[in-house]
Amino acid sequence: MNGYVSFVSSGPGDPELLTRRAADRLARAEVVLYDDLSSGPILALAAQAELIPVGKRAGRPSAKQEAVNALILEHARAGRRVVRLKSGDSGMFGRLEEELAAVRGAGLPFEIVPGVSSVNAAAAAAALPLTRRLTARRVQYVTGADVTGKLPTDLNWAALADSHAVTVVFMGQRSFPDLARGLIAHGMSPDTPALIAEAVTQPAQKIRRGTIGALAEALVREGPSAAPALIFYGPLAEISDAAVELFGTP
Repeated sequence: MNGYVSFVSSGPGDPELLTRRAADRLARAEVVLYDDLSSGPILALAAQAELIPVGKRAGRPSAKQEAVNALILEHARAGRRVVRLKSGDSGMFGRLEEELAAVRGAGLPFEIVPGVSSVNAAAAAAALPLTRRLTARRVQYVTGADVTGKLPTDLNWAALADSHAVTVVFMGQRSFPDLARGLIAHGMSPDTPALIAEAVTQPAQKIRRGTIGALAEALVREGPSAAPALIFYGPLAEISDAAVELFGTP
């Protein structure tokens, strides 16, 4: 008898931000295939399960997607309740489509459990509204890295440099200096507000604000952090929280 696959969104890492359904699936799982960013205290909810790390992190040894797909199918075909645990919301830059295709192709039953996106968690931590009446008319999410880890070459620069959009960049610490140069070349002011949020909801959480020009300079000077980070830029609201720092100066 085939098992069942639950694609579970773990949120940004704080167990208190899990949905009740996510916690239930973890408690009943027989095997959990988890991302690096989903490790930590959340895994304590699945203490009865076999825990298998399958995460991918830039610049580190990572599981191949084909191997992850094969593990999901192997355990589900053995009749086990499988949780594929993904960070943030599983539908956001999490390779959900490839794994869904494998499960569908094998004719296995599955479900998708949505979760709190790291974008929403970071905005909440910074007390930052993602939209602003009259000035921030839309929000757009973009990846800062293609399959090679570099800035994608097919970006829509007109959309990315839209002064009325709040843009959120995933996986962009290494490529943001190049992105900032492109934005400025396409008419965006280097003084456009920017914010970087690292290790959101974790003990090492760090939020810094400034401008796209200053952030690009800081990332060149300091290099990327080892912690996962999101970058926001555009017509951001003013932030007065004392926990939010300014980008460092030379």
